[in-house]
Amino acid sequence: MIKKNGRETKKRRQQNRKRFGRWIFFSVAIIFAMFIGRFFYIAVFQSVDHVNLKKSVAKLYASKTEIKAQRGTIYDADNQPIAEDTSTYTIYIVLSKTAVAFGKREYLADKDKDKAAKVLSKNLSISYDQVKKVLNPENQDTYQVELGTAGKNISLETKNKIEAANIKGINFTESQARLYPNGTFASQLIGIAENNNGKMVGVMGLESQYNKLLTGVNGVKKFEKDIKGTPIPGSKIKSRKAKNGDNVYTTLDSRLQTYLETLMSQAQSTYHVKEMNAVLMNAKTGAIVAATQRPTFNAQTKVGLSDMWRNTLVEDSFEPGSTMKILTMAAAINSGNYNANATYKSGTYKINGQTVSDWYPSGWGDITYRDAFIRSSNVGMAHLEQTMGAKKWLNYIKRFGLLKSTNSGLSNEVKGSIEYKYPIEQANTAYGQGITVTVFQMLQAFSAVTNNGKMVKPQLVRKIVNPNNGKTVYKFNKKVVGHPIKSSTAKKVLSMMQDVVYNQNGTGSAFKIDGYRIGVKTGTAQISNSTGTGYLKGEMNYIFSVAGVAPANNPKYILYITMKQPTTFAGGTSGQMLASVFNPLLKRALDENSGQTASNTQVAIKNYVGKNATSVKTKLRNNGLLVTAIGSGNKIMAQSETTGSTSLSGERIILITNGEKVMPDLTGWSRGDVVKLGKLLGITFNIEGSGYVSEQSLAANKSLDGITDITVKLK
Repeated sequence: MIKKNGRETKKRRQQNRKRFGRWIFFSVAIIFAMFIGRFFYIAVFQSVDHVNLKKSVAKLYASKTEIKAQRGTIYDADNQPIAEDTSTYTIYIVLSKTAVAFGKREYLADKDKDKAAKVLSKNLSISYDQVKKVLNPENQDTYQVELGTAGKNISLETKNKIEAANIKGINFTESQARLYPNGTFASQLIGIAENNNGKMVGVMGLESQYNKLLTGVNGVKKFEKDIKGTPIPGSKIKSRKAKNGDNVYTTLDSRLQTYLETLMSQAQSTYHVKEMNAVLMNAKTGAIVAATQRPTFNAQTKVGLSDMWRNTLVEDSFEPGSTMKILTMAAAINSGNYNANATYKSGTYKINGQTVSDWYPSGWGDITYRDAFIRSSNVGMAHLEQTMGAKKWLNYIKRFGLLKSTNSGLSNEVKGSIEYKYPIEQANTAYGQGITVTVFQMLQAFSAVTNNGKMVKPQLVRKIVNPNNGKTVYKFNKKVVGHPIKSSTAKKVLSMMQDVVYNQNGTGSAFKIDGYRIGVKTGTAQISNSTGTGYLKGEMNYIFSVAGVAPANNPKYILYITMKQPTTFAGGTSGQMLASVFNPLLKRALDENSGQTASNTQVAIKNYVGKNATSVKTKLRNNGLLVTAIGSGNKIMAQSETTGSTSLSGERIILITNGEKVMPDLTGWSRGDVVKLGKLLGITFNIEGSGYVSEQSLAANKSLDGITDITVKLK
């Protein structure tokens, strides 16, 4: 019985082992089948948990590199770049001793900190002590530090100088930037572009106006890489070329533009003008040859940018004053309401009980209307408006393109305004009061006089070219926007503008230029008060202006200059103030146009000691020299150039007069001119750097009394 039970137990054990074995077999078979099925699924569908394995592997070994497109370049009339792409660098210094890679130190060692401070302070606008403070932060766990604004926007040249010192721990990051090689150069017109999250974006001027065209399209390069990031041999490389932005070609003549900037800076420092505008335009085509304003800024360094964002040539409107009389006379002649032999009583004129006064209230007696233009009589212009009638005169105002945009394309261009309800207001507009205009509007209107009655649009851009295929995207030709007057009318007005200069009664004798026939009309416009209920009082609260054409018989150029609220005439007159820019610029433009080389024009230097400073300055400036006079008196005591020597047009001569002496603004001065100034004043100038003056230790207009040494920095 016992044996039987033992056999049964053994049999059950064997059966259990067989069942367990079969269970194991089937379980393994099922699991194996599941794996096989899973592998089959993966092999067929190449997906796990909704993740495409093929794409994931391709992504793991794929490399994608962005190819940066270049922003288009802006060129001058001679195809020289005035705004182009470049790279700038930001410096950072690693201090943490944990910065070790492959067993090598990547941080700035304590023993190198003194050397680093010397190298960085020498090449950047930061002192040795400031660098030392940054390199020794209170928090000992600081990983890396930067040098603030002094360490940003570093040029490649400066970066190379710092790297040449071979100091471990000093590093740089590269950023896309914009290079403006000419610095202060029609800055509000050209504008600037700024780096916005790695992308250059135009924020004003042409940079903003043509931002879409200037902006390129980045390319891409795709290839397969190994674990080290190296391209796998034989693998396909797919790429899409970058499309660089379109290039913009302007009408600006760099030689004349640079000269204008210099003349305007000199006028600003001499007369301390609140605002100035100056534009030289081709009288036949409307091409802007040179244009600038004050205040302005250096597009490269951004110095002065916070003082003036507005492009005052199109964004500001103002009462033009007597330069408006060019249009009044043209309208009267063209409409048959001008009689050359007719006379009127000058001085004052009442319209419905309200008085129109000449700038010389006593008047000149009974004079002709031609003489009214020459003498700049408000009363004469009011009579002409009354003769034409308010409706006809307003029609001419509009025909000349006033009260509407010139469609320059520049941001925020204004239309101007007019007060024209009452007869006195209608008469006021005939001599430039009660109507506001922009500089561009006036240039456009004047072009009808210089272009046989055809009015042309002012244009700053001549063409836009796609650099990727060389094709011209846009071409800007001369654009006639109206024909407000007849050719015969234009000729008569040109003749009168010459009389303003050469007639003994004319107001424009200061604008004579040797060798050329000039025509001008001067202007003195009142400035509205802040409430708009009247005008500012005081002899300097005016906008002084001049509109000139040359050569007068067949004009090539129109030059329009406005100067608002100077604080001094520097011993001269408003005409001489305007002529300090007008005459040398127009002479150089005419010399270039006639084939003469302005830069080779030699000016004989005489002995000016003891002479009247005002007359000497006027004569020298008319000859194209840059004149800096130091001293509140009007008697010349010393001069920088020796008697009998010659100077080239565009060079600087320094005159020392009697009276209190103050520091001039040396911005833009050459090293040689600074040295000459030091010798004349008996002051030691410590000159740092090379190039042109960018900083001075003694501010402009500070007294020089007791000063023995001054430091200037050149860039």
